[in-house]
Amino acid sequence: MKPQNTPIHMNAKKEDIAELVLFPGDPLRAKYIAEKFLKNAKEVTNIRNMLGYTGYYGEKRVTVMGHGMGMPSCGLYAFELFYFYNVQKIIRIGTCGVESKSVNIPEIIVADQVYSESNYAYSYNGYKGNIVKPSACLVDSIIKVAKEKNTNIHVGTLMTTDVFGPYVDDDAILARAPKNLNILGEEMEAFGLIHVANSFNREAAVLVTATDSKFTDKIVSAEERQTSLDDMIGLALDALI
Repeated sequence: MKPQNTPIHMNAKKEDIAELVLFPGDPLRAKYIAEKFLKNAKEVTNIRNMLGYTGYYGEKRVTVMGHGMGMPSCGLYAFELFYFYNVQKIIRIGTCGVESKSVNIPEIIVADQVYSESNYAYSYNGYKGNIVKPSACLVDSIIKVAKEKNTNIHVGTLMTTDVFGPYVDDDAILARAPKNLNILGEEMEAFGLIHVANSFNREAAVLVTATDSKFTDKIVSAEERQTSLDDMIGLALDALI
């Protein structure tokens, strides 16, 4: 079954969406990014208040699009961006829980692979694997820009779950994962995005900021969190273009 000729969940015209997309979960974060980081940004889609904006970062045209929470929502918007708008590159930016003592709050993790025990990919197109790989070119670009900006990042495995870790026994989920993966962080969207991108032979990568950890009682102030998120946003935009 082929999709209809027009997207259901976005009301942007095809020419309103850039080939390069920054992909935060929160639509209000998309609004914040557009207002703070882009020039001449305009709102291009707003169905169900899932906001998207297109403007310029430097000389490059960029769209910032919210994707919601969880793989079904993230994968849905990724599909529409690739299928209907011919998007070529997406970088997801988000937050995660820490699963390794090597990562401190609020440091940044770049996924070089994503593990999930979810059936999302099998439901999507019959893929039976538990690991997906992001675009090596985008990951290399992120690492290069981080070195240029002297930004400390961790590169390694993320785990994507169908449930919000703090509300369930995420240690039990982690215990079922292969022991050789050295999972750094846990979130809810990366696996879906990367799998959809790979199915289109397009580029996608994931950057997340560690915002909570079972290894420390440290509380990050609102100012510290915002500064760290701004660092991640700038890194993602520089890598994207």
